[in-house]
Amino acid sequence: MTRGGDTRVIAPRAASLIESMRSIGYSLRTAAADVIDNSVTAGARKIELLADTDSELPALGILDDGAGMDEAELMEAMRPGTRSPLDGRATTDLGRFGLGLKTASFSQCRRLTVVTRRNGTTSCAIWDLDTVAERNEWLVEIPGDHATLPWFERLGSSGTLVVWQKLDRLTGTDDSRGNLVRQIDETASHVEFVFHRFMSERSGQRRIRILLNGRELAPFDPFHSHHPATQAGPLEKIPFRGTTIRIQPYTLPHHTKVSPAEWDRYGGPEGYARNQGFYLYRNRRLIVHGTWFGMARQSEVAKLCRVRIDIPNSLDAEWKIDVRKASAQPPPRVRERLRQIIDPIIAPSKRTYTVRGKRLIEDNELPVWTRTQNKNEIFYGLNLEHPLFAGFMDTLDQSDKQEFRRLIGLIVSTLPIDALFADIGEKPENVAGQTLDGDNFAEIVMSTYRALRKGGFSSDKAMSMMQSAEPFRSNWPRAEEMIETIERTEG
Repeated sequence: MTRGGDTRVIAPRAASLIESMRSIGYSLRTAAADVIDNSVTAGARKIELLADTDSELPALGILDDGAGMDEAELMEAMRPGTRSPLDGRATTDLGRFGLGLKTASFSQCRRLTVVTRRNGTTSCAIWDLDTVAERNEWLVEIPGDHATLPWFERLGSSGTLVVWQKLDRLTGTDDSRGNLVRQIDETASHVEFVFHRFMSERSGQRRIRILLNGRELAPFDPFHSHHPATQAGPLEKIPFRGTTIRIQPYTLPHHTKVSPAEWDRYGGPEGYARNQGFYLYRNRRLIVHGTWFGMARQSEVAKLCRVRIDIPNSLDAEWKIDVRKASAQPPPRVRERLRQIIDPIIAPSKRTYTVRGKRLIEDNELPVWTRTQNKNEIFYGLNLEHPLFAGFMDTLDQSDKQEFRRLIGLIVSTLPIDALFADIGEKPENVAGQTLDGDNFAEIVMSTYRALRKGGFSSDKAMSMMQSAEPFRSNWPRAEEMIETIERTEG
């Protein structure tokens, strides 16, 4: 204060500020996750997501069996900005700004009720934004009767119940009921993802059960870490500000190593390419996922790469964790180290595709297609030395041979590379070659085998060459039976 000056208190207008607090950017799923953070911090072992979507006035609730609060703690918890983000926190605390309960709730509803019980004593408080708007004061209501509150009877000997009513942000559309149900389902999937490490069995760690209207949710591990085909890279530990940042890379299984249902589940609605990259966890709670933090491009060959980063809550400021706990950025020194190790981290995912493709080509002793590389360019062509092509060309006169070569050139030059790349990138498990019907397959088996034998190859070598190539490789029992028939009848 300058000499001779004065100070004045300019309190925010309650009605204006509380409406502004509703627009921080929460969705239903991120808002629910923020409230669940409080339940986890309170030591809950069971958390219930409750949804009443059938009544005229829908409501949502989050109930836990944690430690609960006394009245003084409840009043403080209802205060916007109850704790400074600069204050030290317990290492297990998932909170950040002291705003989560209020901003998350206000973003979805106009009436927030919190009922809590500790040592047999029940306390309750209500924020009603219509009351705040009408009086333009920071007024919290203390109801005299708790029994009429939704789901009150389900509160145990200790714990907390958060109830959202007046769901204007969720029921303001023509298809409000369907929209609400859809968003609740999305929220359940989000919770399975964000809290999967709390929901999984782990030695020495408290396991938390989370249910939606009585249905237990299943944790979703984005690294598919228990699958035998998943590759776990070396764990790297980065000392930083007196703590340790842990980096653990994973390469997910190729689609041929998992079931179609597993492939779809682990790809997610946006697909593998969009979900590659770093997965940042703060105290085992997922904050952001599927990003390289601007240090690498998302690419098809790296799409199986996912990297878990673990940080403690003492590094919130350095990582710029936002209010919603849905955004973060690595500090400069950590970013530089991540940039140095990013290529080795991505390498196993690249090898899963490139080595597999090269192996299929190199192991093929009877290729129909050829692959050649000239500097940075790769070309695919048809192998005119294949016994069937060569045998067919031997039946043609010179002019017909030239015409046949022109047709082959047309086919090769119009190979739909862009379409193949797009289809394989989006749904590789759906891309397959056309199958031959029984008669055509039999004719090709017999013609190829005879051509190889005529070319001087032994029976065993001819069979080995055919077994390495399509369309025989994937139908080998049928092909082998036909070859044995030829051997018996033709000697």
